[in-house]
Amino acid sequence: MGERDLLSGLVRLHILHHAAHEPIFGQGIMDELGHHGYKLSPGTLYPILHGLEKSGYLTSTTELVAGRQRRVYVITDAGREMLALGKTKVWELFRELFEDELRFSTRREADSMPPVSLGKASPDKR
Repeated sequence: MGERDLLSGLVRLHILHHAAHEPIFGQGIMDELGHHGYKLSPGTLYPILHGLEKSGYLTSTTELVAGRQRRVYVITDAGREMLALGKTKVWELFRELFEDELRFSTRREADSMPPVSLGKASPDKR
């Protein structure tokens, strides 16, 4: 299994995430994904978009922009449900992958915090 296979699900979740916030289009989402280190060609991206649409997670329309037709994608209710499920799974995976780091970070922060008094505050501390 290559990097492409491993990351393809994350790319799909990323697309759904952005489509949940605003309509997306091919070049715009390629640029956005590029900011996150995903280098997709149109030959890779458009089949993904078409697959998400065929699965019912996106819907598309064409718009005339600067004299050219642009296909614009919007998330569907099914896409929002899939995004919510994906976010849950990514959160679970993140916690498991970084369990040691999170535990260390929390312990270190707790060790460096000043003691907290549970008694009444003194008049000058109010």
